[in-house]
Amino acid sequence: MLLKTKIPLTYVFGKIKQEVLFVFIYATLIAIEDRFFHVMSISLPLSVPMVLGTVLSLLLAFKSNQAYDRWWEARIVWGAIVNDSRSLIRQVLCFTDAPYASEELRAWVERFTNRQIAWSYGLGMALRNKMDVEKIRRYLSPEELAFVLKHNNLPNALLELHAWDLRYALNEGWVNSYQQVELDRTLTRLTDSMGKCERIKNTVFPVTYTLYIHFSLFFFVLLLPFALLEIFGVLEVLMVVAISSSFFLIEKMAIHLQDPFEGKPTDTPVTAIARTIEVNLKQMIGDKNLPKENTPLANTYYVM
Repeated sequence: MLLKTKIPLTYVFGKIKQEVLFVFIYATLIAIEDRFFHVMSISLPLSVPMVLGTVLSLLLAFKSNQAYDRWWEARIVWGAIVNDSRSLIRQVLCFTDAPYASEELRAWVERFTNRQIAWSYGLGMALRNKMDVEKIRRYLSPEELAFVLKHNNLPNALLELHAWDLRYALNEGWVNSYQQVELDRTLTRLTDSMGKCERIKNTVFPVTYTLYIHFSLFFFVLLLPFALLEIFGVLEVLMVVAISSSFFLIEKMAIHLQDPFEGKPTDTPVTAIARTIEVNLKQMIGDKNLPKENTPLANTYYVM
């Protein structure tokens, strides 16, 4: 996730450097040809690129809105994951806590909490296709780790272990049937959130829509120098570069926002959110071994 400050211009304009270079060379060649060679004389009324630019602006606005909706939905879902993770452990603590609680029960609560922390980190890594079991090994017992490694969907396997532990708690009398139902409802909400993230991840933004906008944008750039040449002369190079850069930046912004789980600076910061979950849950069970503070990555302008 990009931070509010210290975003370098090299990151912003580095995304469109190839397009800007192409536009600069193209506009320069047009200006040189018009000033020195006059092999051909092409002049367009300014209204032609203006009409095309207006249509292109509407298309880019629609695409940007749709991309932002995907990004914002992902952030909402992870906000729900934070809330449901806290609710789950709060319910476990309140439903099972008693003066006569045994060491087995305390170990069960701690195991359940650590598994939920592993689930948060595991879901984020799964969405980014960067699953690293070593990063969640310390939160799971060897038996739990062996179980989840048999599944293609590691977060779903962890939720299955949650369900089995709730059944065990019910059989042991640590929770009653009504409390078990409430806990299972919280697990269902976590499953729903996981499914929503997977839907966003696996639903590809229409490629043809992106391709047509990109083609229209380049067509607009190719026409623009001929319309500005008579008005600005050689300075049309700078005008064309400035105008086209604005359009290219909007297009790149939409492309980055439409995929919020691809490991980019514009991502939903799932690792940072999972760390927040870890801190909250460990404090709830009295664990003093808290993770280190989040530090921005890559020259202090984004966190993952």
